[in-house]
Amino acid sequence: LKYKMSGHLQFWISLLIMFHSLPKISIIGGDTIYSQVISFKGFHPIYPIERLYDQYLPLITASVIFSFLLSTYLYISSFALDLNGQKRLLAKGGNTGNAVYDFFIGRELNPRILWGSFDLKEFCELKPGLIGWFMLNIGMAAKQYSKRGGSISLSMVSVVLLQGIYVWDALYNEKAILTTMDITTDGFGFMLCFGDLAWVPFIYSLQARYLVDHDPELSVVAIVAILAVQCLGYYIFRSANSQKDAFRRDPSSSEVAHLTYLQTSRGTRLLTSGWWGMARKINYTGDWLITLSWCLLCGFHSPIPYFQAIYFLVLLIHRAIRDDGMCHEKYGDDWLEYKRRVPYLFIPYVI
Repeated sequence: LKYKMSGHLQFWISLLIMFHSLPKISIIGGDTIYSQVISFKGFHPIYPIERLYDQYLPLITASVIFSFLLSTYLYISSFALDLNGQKRLLAKGGNTGNAVYDFFIGRELNPRILWGSFDLKEFCELKPGLIGWFMLNIGMAAKQYSKRGGSISLSMVSVVLLQGIYVWDALYNEKAILTTMDITTDGFGFMLCFGDLAWVPFIYSLQARYLVDHDPELSVVAIVAILAVQCLGYYIFRSANSQKDAFRRDPSSSEVAHLTYLQTSRGTRLLTSGWWGMARKINYTGDWLITLSWCLLCGFHSPIPYFQAIYFLVLLIHRAIRDDGMCHEKYGDDWLEYKRRVPYLFIPYVI
């Protein structure tokens, strides 16, 4: 299947539209139209961005309703023939015959519209949720700026900046999602629709919303220490994923040619050195450290900002267990040998 990797472009276009939507033009001097000079003084926004804070609940409600409606369309359309008169490709786990479960998990593997040119699952996987999350963060920062009389706290600046870099990085490296379980294995149903369009933007913006009214006023030393946690997590996460992607593209390249691997009977290769020799899900560890750093920027006065880190930890553990079962089924005894060579799951020599 072919995909349009336009997330990075959509990120910058969305920012442009958000901040600078209407041209700001003034006319200078002259009594007649011929003697007047049109001066272009940049742009100004259409919508007061801080109102995203005020409209948070209506936006959540609209996102949940839209997710349900899209899921309903996907479930019904999965029973119809495609444009070529063929049965649609269904996800292995989404065709159980249990309507409620299939609706939740998703029946069709790669639902497409516009004569097959627009992949709904790939589009929703990153673009609306991540861009929406960053937009909400900016709205929260604008609200804090207004409430504080023209200033933004170090914690708010750090949250918006760090999460903004995370969003940009994900969209810049959008092609990396094509090898994830969400794209290759899971159907597109309510679980992914709700997660991509409602859960991600509104749960992941929780820290910025909390800081509008409950900023802990952390010291510069505390901020620097938290940034160190963020940098460590990002280094592990991006380095590990980049190494895996490079190996998949060309195992003989100088970048990864030194790595050892297990040759499976299916013909695929499982890395047993480098980042992936340390732990089978070392990228999950980096990703969780990133999330934890965002929560730490909110201080320790409330558990609410830490909901994301707790939920994300549960999600990653569940995904690791599910992936382990699927890989055992896929690779058989080769997977057991792989686990013998790489015994740790998340943290080397710990777990």
